[in-house]
Amino acid sequence: MKNVGIYLRVSTSGQSTEMQQHALMEVAKRSNWNVVQIYTDSGVSGSVSHRNRPAFKALLDAVTRREIDVIAVWSIDRLGRSLQDLVGFLQEVESLGCDLYMHQQNIDTSTPSGKLLFHMCSVFAEFERGIISERVCAGLEKAKANGKQLGRPKIDDDKEMKIRKMLEDGTGILKTAKTVGCGTSVVQRISNEMAH
Repeated sequence: MKNVGIYLRVSTSGQSTEMQQHALMEVAKRSNWNVVQIYTDSGVSGSVSHRNRPAFKALLDAVTRREIDVIAVWSIDRLGRSLQDLVGFLQEVESLGCDLYMHQQNIDTSTPSGKLLFHMCSVFAEFERGIISERVCAGLEKAKANGKQLGRPKIDDDKEMKIRKMLEDGTGILKTAKTVGCGTSVVQRISNEMAH
């Protein structure tokens, strides 16, 4: 008998997890799973990282302690919305020897077809990362070719001299940045340069 942790999530506190719970309890009963615990995050958006969801974090802790063999969720979007985050989570769970059941998609990673689908998701996530990287590089090259200066704008020499003078006189970074009218990171960078 497999030990299962059921994960339920709704985006707003006004929504109910009752339907999700009912369907997953029926699956657990049919599959002869032992429901260890039901983990519920209410009013938590799917765009929030799974590490910042209290119930989800508790579920992962239970998986790490090997108390759970299967994580059951209503739908893949209950886990998250980013393909890369989802694949990272799936790899983490798989490395701990835990399977995943997603009711709406009828995916069970304890089966050969479920494992195949999981690995296909990994391939698509890698493909997505590659495409994004290529687009970013192409965009940067185009901007350079059009004469755009990349990176943060450089401050003029007069401002830099004023910053150096204020720092030498013992003025703090925040006050210097406010007085000169630039970001604190610029003042911090110049301060670090002066220290070397």
